[in-house]
Amino acid sequence: MQLRTDLAMEAVKSLKSQIEGVRQVKKTEGALKITQVTIENESAAQKIGKLIGEYITIELPTFTDNCDKAEEKSETIAGQIKSLLPREGLVFVVGLGNEAITPDALGPNTIKSILATRHIPGEIARSAGLDSLRPVAAMAPGVLGQTGIEVSEVILSIIKRITPSALIVIDALASAETSRLGTTIQICNTGISPGSGVGNARPGLNEETMGVPVIGVGVPTVVDAQTLARDLFAREDNDARYLDEISNKTMPRGERMIVTPREIDLLIERSSKLLAMSINSALQPDFSAKEIMALL
Repeated sequence: MQLRTDLAMEAVKSLKSQIEGVRQVKKTEGALKITQVTIENESAAQKIGKLIGEYITIELPTFTDNCDKAEEKSETIAGQIKSLLPREGLVFVVGLGNEAITPDALGPNTIKSILATRHIPGEIARSAGLDSLRPVAAMAPGVLGQTGIEVSEVILSIIKRITPSALIVIDALASAETSRLGTTIQICNTGISPGSGVGNARPGLNEETMGVPVIGVGVPTVVDAQTLARDLFAREDNDARYLDEISNKTMPRGERMIVTPREIDLLIERSSKLLAMSINSALQPDFSAKEIMALL
C-alpha cells in the first residue's frame, strides 16, 4: 500500500531502516520543533521518493486552536526560509492553488499579504527611507482549469521577463498522518509540484525547470482516503497483507477521495497569514513586522 505524502520527514519515517545518503537534524526553538532532512544522493532520493536537497519541517501548535506569539513564530520560520534564499536580488513569490477550493487556497490567500516592492523606484524608496527594501514581485496565477494555461508556463514566462534571483512557491500539501494537518510547515529548496496536495499534480516547479533556485513552502491540508484508513486502522506490526486489505476496501471510489478538517477555513486563514508574515520577514530583515504591516 503506497502512502501518499508531500512531507520528506514522513517519507523517511516510513522506511523500515535507515539508509545511506539521508541526514536528519532535530532541534527546538520555543514552541516549535524543527527537523531538517537532507537527501544527499540519487539512490536515497529514489528510495524516499523525493528530490535531492534540503527539507525543513516545522511542527507547531495547531493553527485552529492556537494563534499566540505569531510574531515570535514568524521570526523562527523566517530564519529557516532565509537560510535557503540568495542574499540579494529580486525574489518572485507565487501562491499556487485554486482559491475556490478551500483546502487548495493556501497559496492565493498567502499572496494577499505579501509585500510587493518591485514597482517602487529606487529614488522614491530612498526619499521615503525605504532604500533597504528588497525587490519582491508576487502573484497568484490560478490553475489550469481556470486559465487554460499550465502554471509552469505562466511562471516561466514571467521569470524570463523579470529575471529574479529566486522563486518562492507556496502550496497546500498532503500528509500521511491526520495529526499533521494544520500543525506542520515544510520548507525546501527542491520546489513544488503544483496541485499535489489535492491529488492533481502538474509539471514540477524546481531549479531544473525554472532556471532559478526554487524554495517551496507548504502546509498539509489534506490526506487521501487510503492514507486516512491506514492511519486510523493499521496495526503496530504494519503487516503488508492487512495494509493491502485496508487499501482494497477504499477502492474504487475512495481511491481518489481526499479528506480535510472541518475547520479548514480557519486553518487556511491563520496559516496563510503566518506564512505571509514569515516570508515578508525573511525578504525584508531590516523591517519589523509592524513596519511591514504598515507598508502593506
